[in-house]
Amino acid sequence: MAVPQIPNLIYYAIPFFIVTVIFEGLVLYRKQPKNYNVKDTFASLSMGIGNVIANLLSKFFVVIIISYLYENYKLATLPFVWWTWILILFADDFCYYWAHRIGHESRFFWASHIVHHSSQKYNLSTALRQTWTGGFFSFIFYLILPILGFHPLIIFTQMSISLLYQYWIHTELIHKMPKWFEAVFNTPSHHRVHHGSNPIYLDRNHAGIFIIWDKLFGTFQPELENEKVIYGLTSNINTFNPIKIAFLEWIGVFKDAFTSKTSFINKLNYFIKPPGWKHDGTGILSDDLRKEWLKNRS
Repeated sequence: MAVPQIPNLIYYAIPFFIVTVIFEGLVLYRKQPKNYNVKDTFASLSMGIGNVIANLLSKFFVVIIISYLYENYKLATLPFVWWTWILILFADDFCYYWAHRIGHESRFFWASHIVHHSSQKYNLSTALRQTWTGGFFSFIFYLILPILGFHPLIIFTQMSISLLYQYWIHTELIHKMPKWFEAVFNTPSHHRVHHGSNPIYLDRNHAGIFIIWDKLFGTFQPELENEKVIYGLTSNINTFNPIKIAFLEWIGVFKDAFTSKTSFINKLNYFIKPPGWKHDGTGILSDDLRKEWLKNRS
């Protein structure tokens, strides 16, 4: 099978990221100065640079594992033709949905993903606020793809396409897309919800490219006109230090697990259970906050 040469699209997109972040920043600083913070933007950019560096190491192992599965366990050999790219578009996005959802429902994965939600602002630079650790284990949700017969180059190219798509939805400058687009695709409106710390918005809209997965699996929440999105975490970390942003939650989960006077299973549950879970039942989960919010509104 002929394998085409496909460059790393993310690296080629970096100049575009820089130009658009600066342009949007100037627009926001002029029109909505309260919604823009230069220190926050530089913190996001620092996390993005660190993510690129960390991925140089993690991708080495990920490429080996996915290539090994493809060479030894693939069920078919899918060619480099147009319909294979259509299949990987949906297959990769389906895997992304579950990887992203578990990133909110298991504290072990949340310890990495929390980085992306740590900003209390929402702009294009927020898209670049990425984990330094998630690349070492989030790939497990994609291991089915090489087994199904997708060539590693197809898989990694589609992963890059997905990340590029998700860049533009991190903005408040676009209110709504056309209704047909909002019905099928992830949009700035849908993703603003995902970044909201409002109880009604917590752990919703995990989509990458297609919002259909959230609608199918019960995690969709439209942006409400009478409920302005409050960005950040339910308990914000209030720091622009990239080291703290990258590792504060990791420190927290290990501290909770190893200092709690409880059983080994409960210690393990601090990694497995959702953020907010506590072994003594005093923890408050996002579902609890949502139910309380709905109760108060009824």
